Amino acid sequence: MAPASSTKTRMAELVREIQRLDHHYYVLDEPLASDAEYDRLLRELQELEAQHPDLRLPDSPLLRVGGKPLDKFSKISHRQPMLSLANALNEKEFLDFDERVRKLVEGQLEYYAELKFDGLSINLTYQDGQFVSAATRGDGEIGEEVTQNIRTIRSVPLKLNTKEPPALIEVRGEVVLPIQDFEKLNRDQEAKGQKTFANPRNAAAGSVRQLDPSVAASRPLTVFCYGLGAHEGIRFKRLSEFEEQLKKWGFRVGEWNRVCSTPQEVLKFYREIEAKRDSLPFEIDGIVVKLDRLDQVDQAGYVSRNPRGMIAFKYPPRQESTVIEEIIVQVGRTGALTPVALVKPVRLGGATVRRATLHNQDEIDRKDIRVGDHVLIQRAGDVIPEVVQVLADRRNGSEKKFKLPNRCPVCGSAVERKEGEAVVRCVSRNCVAQLKERIRHFVAKGALNIEGLGEKIVEQLVDAGWVKHPADLFDLKEKQFLELEGFAEKSSQKLFEAIQGARKPELYRLIYGLGIRHVGEQTAKVLAQKFGGLEPLFDASVEALQEVDDVGPEVAQSIHDFFKDPVSAKEARALLKVLNPVLPKKVAANAPFLGKTFVLTGTLPTLSRGDATKIIEDLGGKVSGSVSKKTDYVVAGEEAGSKLVKARELGVTVLDEAQFLKLSR
Repeated sequence: MAPASSTKTRMAELVREIQRLDHHYYVLDEPLASDAEYDRLLRELQELEAQHPDLRLPDSPLLRVGGKPLDKFSKISHRQPMLSLANALNEKEFLDFDERVRKLVEGQLEYYAELKFDGLSINLTYQDGQFVSAATRGDGEIGEEVTQNIRTIRSVPLKLNTKEPPALIEVRGEVVLPIQDFEKLNRDQEAKGQKTFANPRNAAAGSVRQLDPSVAASRPLTVFCYGLGAHEGIRFKRLSEFEEQLKKWGFRVGEWNRVCSTPQEVLKFYREIEAKRDSLPFEIDGIVVKLDRLDQVDQAGYVSRNPRGMIAFKYPPRQESTVIEEIIVQVGRTGALTPVALVKPVRLGGATVRRATLHNQDEIDRKDIRVGDHVLIQRAGDVIPEVVQVLADRRNGSEKKFKLPNRCPVCGSAVERKEGEAVVRCVSRNCVAQLKERIRHFVAKGALNIEGLGEKIVEQLVDAGWVKHPADLFDLKEKQFLELEGFAEKSSQKLFEAIQGARKPELYRLIYGLGIRHVGEQTAKVLAQKFGGLEPLFDASVEALQEVDDVGPEVAQSIHDFFKDPVSAKEARALLKVLNPVLPKKVAANAPFLGKTFVLTGTLPTLSRGDATKIIEDLGGKVSGSVSKKTDYVVAGEEAGSKLVKARELGVTVLDEAQFLKLSR
């Protein structure tokens, strides 16, 4: 048996190396070792600690796996209160805040602006550099002790990375759950028949407040740190300086932050973050703006439980409660019947929301959604809002259950639901609702991209009986538009010219515009490249279609069925009589990107997203919207988001613009 001194030395080496790997993986998003190598180190430490439990170090990473379930959470007092922040809900309110601060504080002001994470606030206490406890905010004075659960989160250092730690320090932060992991967690919960979470914040809070630490250990939580509580043995002049020190100690700190000399610089930062909000891997609900100098924070003072020198500058809400007043049914281009909730108007994400999708009958039944229910709705970017959950405790008994009709609400034809599908469809090929949606899809941006031919005009053209098939658009005369509401000579001429100018679409746009089920823009591009024209698709077998990249059995069958269907085939052939599609360039057998999959993220210095995509596709590659193990390269620009994080996690090669262009030559 090895002497205790050498065993202790080896255990210390293993702890330091595992901590180093954890820091690079969970904090810096820079994996330094394979999973197998990491597991070997962990296993060796596990065996040594089992043989020598008395030699276990207090910051051993094996302490992260969680302990025995608790009967209840004990209370813990914060040495310095965890204050809440006042809110600014628009730019005027922020400027009012700035004006107030300038009356309270002497000298030149600088603000420190950073992301406002939407998670669970936490207080981490370190004594002589060792992690000793963690507590929730609670009432600001006393919180619940969640030390065991927080110990399982690998972005939280168990020991500060310094030889001269402060005697005591409270570090404040936010426990968050990445959006992709939140979505996976909900899928897993649903598969197990367990309760799903309304949003990542609830999931993070629910994970931390589990009495069984193994639950928290099983979920990919992370902690972003930013706040300073009680501290002894160290001094800071600025909050920006404090956060730099947090990084050196091994904490994870928000990547997006800025010291701003003027309120206009803060507004610029606010707008920049809002523009990239949908690409961030974590949910945020605003930015936090603080006086950077700590002496000025104290000089500004406090009112109630809010520091006057700090404010939460919030974005319009993504979730809001409202009432379902009615449920209607929309019919899509493939005949799909989609239930839509008409809700009491509510402001959400900077817009007034009046409707929310309910997806399908299964979703309505699963969430037990009824007319008259108070519900929580959410939206992301420009996506139509959806109902997240029913606020069942607000029911009064007057709510009514809803079932999709057994006949199409537009044309009155029968509907069917195929085995294995959640969607109910109208079976009629003459349904006017389907026709309108097919035409809208055909002229949309990704397809023929006919500018000015919007939803209302399509509706007028179909209702007038002038357009019964997509090809009919090209037979329209300029003077016909004058008969439509809102048209004059100039607008009629402009729309006529836009339609005529679309007679030579790229082949993939025509394929996508046909509206074949399961065929998106990317699939349309690979079909165009593989078959080189529309005619070969009429006779393509399912087997031949499956040989195309990204075309599986279901998609191949859908394409085959479309071109074998007499009505669909007739419409496609009619389009070939009025259109002259531009065929894709043949890719050389030695093209540098042949068979390679790229993902683009962030803003490149000189290339637009479209320019980069064209280079990749012209050289035989394809562009995907998400990172996976099948991704060959991620081209990352400034302010890249979650895709870059995912690439690093999977070990995918990351290129900047210069490297990408060099590779393309």
